[in-house]
Amino acid sequence: MLRFLTAGESHGPYLVAILEGMPAGIPISLETLAREMRRRQLGYGRGPRMQFETDTAELLSGVRRGKTLGSPIAIAIKNKDASIDRLPVVTQPRPGHADLTGAIKYHQRDIRNVLERASARETAARVAVGAVCKQLLSPLGIELASHVIALGSVRAKPVTATVAMARTRADPTPLRCLDPAATTRMMRQIDACVKAGDTLGGVFEVLVEGVPPGLGSYVHYDRRMDARLGRAILSIHAVKAAEIGDGVLAASLRGSKVQDEIFYAKRRGFYRSQNRSGGFEGGMTTGEPIVVRGFLKPLSTLRKPLRSVEINTKRPVVATVERSDVTTVPAAGVVGEAMIAFEISRAVLEKCGGDSVGEVRRNVAAYRRQVEGF
Repeated sequence: MLRFLTAGESHGPYLVAILEGMPAGIPISLETLAREMRRRQLGYGRGPRMQFETDTAELLSGVRRGKTLGSPIAIAIKNKDASIDRLPVVTQPRPGHADLTGAIKYHQRDIRNVLERASARETAARVAVGAVCKQLLSPLGIELASHVIALGSVRAKPVTATVAMARTRADPTPLRCLDPAATTRMMRQIDACVKAGDTLGGVFEVLVEGVPPGLGSYVHYDRRMDARLGRAILSIHAVKAAEIGDGVLAASLRGSKVQDEIFYAKRRGFYRSQNRSGGFEGGMTTGEPIVVRGFLKPLSTLRKPLRSVEINTKRPVVATVERSDVTTVPAAGVVGEAMIAFEISRAVLEKCGGDSVGEVRRNVAAYRRQVEGF
């Protein structure tokens, strides 16, 4: 079973991830890890910390001479701003954060003991895990990418995006958006929020191509693949909703307009003329591209803080101000890729498992032949 854990605090010395269950023999490129870490730090509207933290993922175990060993992989990311023991006590909870509820749950009179772990800084470790998972998936013909489709009140022009489009046309842009005109309007919104001390949310879309049909299952609720991806996206900080395909729009349409009709051609096999289901039917992948969206609320830390209550005196105060971004939607898309890459990797190993990468590749190839011959 593939699984991972992360540890570490926002201003602690390290973030750490342990990834268990990866087959032996997967070539791991440190350059690929470094590129994924950089992608998480980019984006117009990021805060000052991204300017001096040069995230580097160090492989501590589970990889030798550039290949996985089959044993747990330990990854460490050193924090340059490792000042946790020098930071002041926090007793003024910030609305929208884990601050107050976490302090109540864990009986902490210093909210810093909550916010340090609840911070989105933890997602750097997830991106490192996802970078390893992508190096399992890519040789199997499974590729991922993401792009921003909305930021604040600005929505990009609708387009049926592909992984190649997102990589070549979205990634190089300031907000990882495929619509240049919308990008300009989004940047103006960000500039206005900087002046106002406010924040912005938005929507990112993750695309997965090359996934065979039949990952996941209809037989139990917790084996439905679309539900697993929804959970993965909702686990990302500030994400308040997830959408598969045209899920929200479909609720307002007639069934004749929504269902993906089935066709067959000898050279293509079974296929669909549209993909409104986002690559899923009955909790299983259909073989069509997977389309998943994450909806972020505006970030909760504002430079003009909101009203709150001091936890000891119970007197009205303004919330503590922590260093923050104006928006993290482009970075959240990269985190979304990492979480989806992990879940797809887990499903592939469940369906076509093996202890070595050669065994996995043979099993996946055999399953693809079975699908083609159906």
